[in-house]
Amino acid sequence: MSLVESQSEDRQSEEQVRYLQANSRELNSTFGYPNNTIKTSRYSVFNFLPLNLFEQFQRLANAYFLILLFLQLIPQISPLVWYTTVIPLMVVLSITAVKDAIDDVKRHQNDNHVNNRSVLVVMNGRIKEDKWMNIQVGDIIKLKNNQPVTADVLLLSSSEPYGLTYIETAELDGETNLKVKQSISVTSNLEDNLGLLSSFDGKVRCESPNNKLDKFTGILTFKGKNYTLDHDKLLLRGCIIRNTDWCYGLVIYTGPDTKLMQNCGKSTFKRTHMDHLLNVLVLWIFLFLGGMCFILAIGHGIWENKKGYYFQDFLPWEEYVSSSFVSAILTFWSYFIILNTMVPISLYVSVEIIRLGNSCYINWDRKMYYAPKDTPAQARTTTLNEELGQVKYVFSDKTGTLTQNIMIFNKCSINGIIYGYGYDKNGPRVEVSEETEKVDFSYNKLADPKFSFYDNTLVEAMKKGDHWVHLFFLSLSLCHTVMSEEKVEGKLVYQAQSPDEGALVTAARNFGFVFRSRTSETIMVVEMGETKVYQLLAILDFSNVRKRMSVIVRTPEDRVMLFCKGADTILCQLLHPSCRSLRDVTMEHLDDFAFEGLRTLMVAYREVDNAFYQAWSKKHSEACLSLENREDKISDVYREMEKDLMLLGATAIEDKLQDGVPETITTLNKAKIKIWVLTGDKQETAVNIAYACNIFEEEMDGIFIVEGKNDETVRQELRLARKKMKPESLLESDPVNTYLNTKPQMPFRIPEEVPNGNYGLIINGYSLAYALEGNLELELLRTVCMCKGVICCRMTPLQKAQVVELMKRYKEVVTLAIGDGANDVSMIKGM
Repeated sequence: MSLVESQSEDRQSEEQVRYLQANSRELNSTFGYPNNTIKTSRYSVFNFLPLNLFEQFQRLANAYFLILLFLQLIPQISPLVWYTTVIPLMVVLSITAVKDAIDDVKRHQNDNHVNNRSVLVVMNGRIKEDKWMNIQVGDIIKLKNNQPVTADVLLLSSSEPYGLTYIETAELDGETNLKVKQSISVTSNLEDNLGLLSSFDGKVRCESPNNKLDKFTGILTFKGKNYTLDHDKLLLRGCIIRNTDWCYGLVIYTGPDTKLMQNCGKSTFKRTHMDHLLNVLVLWIFLFLGGMCFILAIGHGIWENKKGYYFQDFLPWEEYVSSSFVSAILTFWSYFIILNTMVPISLYVSVEIIRLGNSCYINWDRKMYYAPKDTPAQARTTTLNEELGQVKYVFSDKTGTLTQNIMIFNKCSINGIIYGYGYDKNGPRVEVSEETEKVDFSYNKLADPKFSFYDNTLVEAMKKGDHWVHLFFLSLSLCHTVMSEEKVEGKLVYQAQSPDEGALVTAARNFGFVFRSRTSETIMVVEMGETKVYQLLAILDFSNVRKRMSVIVRTPEDRVMLFCKGADTILCQLLHPSCRSLRDVTMEHLDDFAFEGLRTLMVAYREVDNAFYQAWSKKHSEACLSLENREDKISDVYREMEKDLMLLGATAIEDKLQDGVPETITTLNKAKIKIWVLTGDKQETAVNIAYACNIFEEEMDGIFIVEGKNDETVRQELRLARKKMKPESLLESDPVNTYLNTKPQMPFRIPEEVPNGNYGLIINGYSLAYALEGNLELELLRTVCMCKGVICCRMTPLQKAQVVELMKRYKEVVTLAIGDGANDVSMIKGM
């Protein structure tokens, strides 16, 4: 680790809260914040030789020949000249060093390219062009369309209405859909006025640098007022500006403090299982060599003691040899040198060359080329290729990984009535096909022409003014964070951070509730041709823990309404008791939707007393302005509002499988590779997808469901499953139980156990929380590892990471994690 990196880490560990002022380099420099230079390279000109040699000599073969070289410098024991070892060793070390140097030169070139990029900086009322590496905390920079974001910056203003900015975050979290950021209104008024931007002296108090991509808390103080800052107002380094002509941002974090670099971690010298295996083999060869030398030395000592004196006149001992014992010791080291060829000096370099060639073959393989997206396979490392052939377990996300992540509104349940099934002219329900007649939305001039629906009864209910249908689609048109673009009159384009939200808002649009535009304070909806403006009072954000989102609006009739959508497991607990019968009917509909593999959400609302809202709003503002435990305080305030909800219905969205997924999983199953799906979706949806892509098969001997509500029930369910798969695994005499009863010291490994058939297992996030506790984690691991396929549903990102970490801790296997979203990052980083 370099001195700069060490100092940076020490400073970050001391920094609890970050303070900065816009346009004040002199003040900000007193805090010792780093500049915007990044360093991903491992070596420098000065440390390359010692550091690279240190890394190479961690390989036993190289260390052996280094020791051998020192032994050959001792004339009393060396029968060979020193350069017979030096030359081969130097060749081997040089080849690896050259390869490492080439890789690191590329990193240096990339660092220099990035650090020397140009960006526009606001300085003294003018725009000045400067290099990325010279940007400092507190600077105000200008970013243009298709330009990468220079540092982590607070969005101040943009060319788009209401201070909106569209960004692509593929480099950060792998998600390709555009995300929308919005500045606070007090800074969006700065627009591109250089005079106002130069005189802007807002002070920011925010959290210290961390690696949480989706979290940011801070307070902006400007003109004596405090404004809440969150991650929706922060543009992260690595994002790319899209569909936005320009935007201005205040630099908050630079260089190593940016969230992108915080997630990169330290550059380490990685070793694969093959490297460890080679080290073990070399160690055995080394031990065999030592044994041979020991036997030969003993033989020499015995011979010298019994017969050697006959040859003293012809081959006298050297002066430093005083006895046959001393001669035997010297002979041991002489044989050690003579037999050095038993350890193959070219072993590691041969493996490196094979790895390099294998990487090239991956890049050239036409069978790995995906024509629809013109994407070839790309080996991003030359050191881990052979690990792919050792994979035993695959942990996969569902949405966007097994499925296409293209969401289509398919069905819904409103006030206990299902809509969305196709019907023929005589009335009976029919299977939807290409020949099924679609609903005619020509009456709605703002409808999306690409939207398809097959149930006219919903349109008829809408036209008749059904109160519950209207309220349902009003909820969908208001409860979201979608942004609307209308560059051509009547041509709406929705930018959604989640494909699910985009599908729901599009559905509401086609059924007559058209989300037209939004500001930070209002939402405009065209309801059956009539334009209405709702005052946006609060957004209760979605999170993977809450699994729901809500909006509070004031209607044109001056009523305060809360609309909420989220997972049925959560919303069912928040409903008013009077909704019990409707809830039961809706849950049956949800199960039907999930059985078809559809993604489901529940929709509810609540009318809020104005006095209650005013009191709640005050608590909400106080929680938002808190820097300590802000999330916990906000969650407590949210819970006060999200209760006694009235159920409206549920939505069902279709997400089709990716091309070739079933065939791929069948091939993996033939290779004895086990697939685990870790998803946040409903259990029935995940199971249906598991059958569709051949993770579960009809021919399986059994599929177990773990859904206990406490630790004891979960333990019983896991043991019952294991009893059926391998009855003897519960006996005290079982080898694994015998081993575990000895209470082995950590770390210890649990051996593979073979079941008496093919089984699958399903566990939900609630039960998994108990199973991951210390006293149950081994029960969980032993049970699930016997299964051919495992579905973990309703999971949080943290639980995904915990499952992966559990496998790594107790199993000596190679694992692979695959995901495409921000909620998969912790799982992938746990590999």
